[in-house]
Amino acid sequence: MPTPAALFAMIFFSLVGLAAVRYGRQWMVWEPIAIGIALMVFPYFFERTWLLYAVGAALCAALYVFRPSR
Repeated sequence: MPTPAALFAMIFFSLVGLAAVRYGRQWMVWEPIAIGIALMVFPYFFERTWLLYAVGAALCAALYVFRPSR
């Protein structure tokens, strides 16, 4: 059973991923779609809470770095 902090991380990063996918589909840009899918899927593969936050923060940073210049 995951801890409350892990559940919060799973929900938070999945919501950020969902928003990124919706943004990418709206503007037809593949980078936010790919990173958004990764944000929604990665919590299933990590068990440790600190690793959830580290990978989630790295993917959110990638979402910021690879944003379209519009």
